Amino acid sequence: MAKITYIEHNGTKHEVEVANGMTVMEGARDNGIPGIDADCGGACACSTCHVYVDAAWVEKLPGREAMEEDMLDFAFEPDETRSRLTCQIKVTDELDGLVVQMPEKQI
Repeated sequence: MAKITYIEHNGTKHEVEVANGMTVMEGARDNGIPGIDADCGGACACSTCHVYVDAAWVEKLPGREAMEEDMLDFAFEPDETRSRLTCQIKVTDELDGLVVQMPEKQI
């Protein structure tokens, strides 16, 4: 299990525990955290679970696969280094302390 901090665009923080094997997107959805829409349900077919990963965590996460890279092209103001789709980040003990910030909007 990992504690993940989700920060809304307005600065509101939500720290929740997310079980191993779930995705960061599922953790937000299951805990009612606003700002992650997840319209495709985690199929990596949209960009509505886009976040900016805290700079300290960028190198600690597995790299983006081609499908995620493609979907990030449709995200609101993607950042070349920090943008990720939360449906593609599996939770493990190593993610304990992860911090992600939501963009101003999801498109």
